Amino acid sequence: MVLRRLVLAALLAVFLGQSPENADAQLKQAVFIPQWVPQAQFAGYYFALEKGIYRKHGIDLEILSGGPHNSSLDRLKDGKADFATLWLSTAIQARAEGLNVVNIAQILPRSALMLVAKKSSGILTPWDLNGKKVGLWPSVFQVQPKAFFKRYDLNVVIVPQSFSVNLFLRDGVDVASAMWYNEYHTILSAGYNPEELTTFFFHEHGLNFPEEGIYVLEERLKKDPELCRAFVSASLEGWIAAFADPEEALKMVMKNLKREYIPATRVHQRWMLERMKDLILTERKTIDTKLLSKDYYRVATSLHSSGLIETVPEYASFYKDLIADGTR
Repeated sequence: MVLRRLVLAALLAVFLGQSPENADAQLKQAVFIPQWVPQAQFAGYYFALEKGIYRKHGIDLEILSGGPHNSSLDRLKDGKADFATLWLSTAIQARAEGLNVVNIAQILPRSALMLVAKKSSGILTPWDLNGKKVGLWPSVFQVQPKAFFKRYDLNVVIVPQSFSVNLFLRDGVDVASAMWYNEYHTILSAGYNPEELTTFFFHEHGLNFPEEGIYVLEERLKKDPELCRAFVSASLEGWIAAFADPEEALKMVMKNLKREYIPATRVHQRWMLERMKDLILTERKTIDTKLLSKDYYRVATSLHSSGLIETVPEYASFYKDLIADGTR
């Protein structure tokens, strides 16, 4: 009788240990914020959240909505977020200014920033930009274009550009800044055919600046490296799953944008998701999260020569490879 009671007690303990309530208690809580609103640019993270992938990796995750009024860098700095996406140039600048951000996964290995011109304006080659009015976004968004102008010895008229291409569409500037996955499609949607446009992708001119990566504060990484590794693994799994099921991913994106009262079309979000797939996946259909030292120093030295940072942070302290083989 005593033996039976002991066996029953052991079985009950095992059952309770596997209960949903107990499983939830074992999850680690974390907060993530992308650098912009919940558009298809970040579909992989939202897909991983809604499909339970983060929970499968032991994380009870909350995603904050980023954007112009809720900076992902600020939320990382004030401790309201554990993980954030940042552009490499933004993160290097923050590290140089004393904030110990660490890159734990480089999601976009190449730049999607570009310049767009109308062929009807006579711009076909870089040298045709001489004397033209070029719309540029502020701060770190100007580093690549200015390096491009310097490379081709160009003298252009820089015009401040808002996060819109209306000035370009109304011929207020000859050239506009654009992201391949975003504003470029807006220009196409306004009625222009690709054959009517001249595009300058900086990565095709020796000026590749990797963009979005996953960042964490050094203190958080040291405190719980396993949580950081689990977050990266779950995020990569989310991206792979989103690319494999784009209709479901788009459904989630549109739902999140509607929740934030952000007007958007499914056509534009589809373009964005497809371009993110082009940018993120390797030829082997995997995701390489390595930040190459040559890419890092290309961006850092450009920031330094532009006067945006006084010293170049050490690559070894800035980047930590949490995925040993670099692919998932």
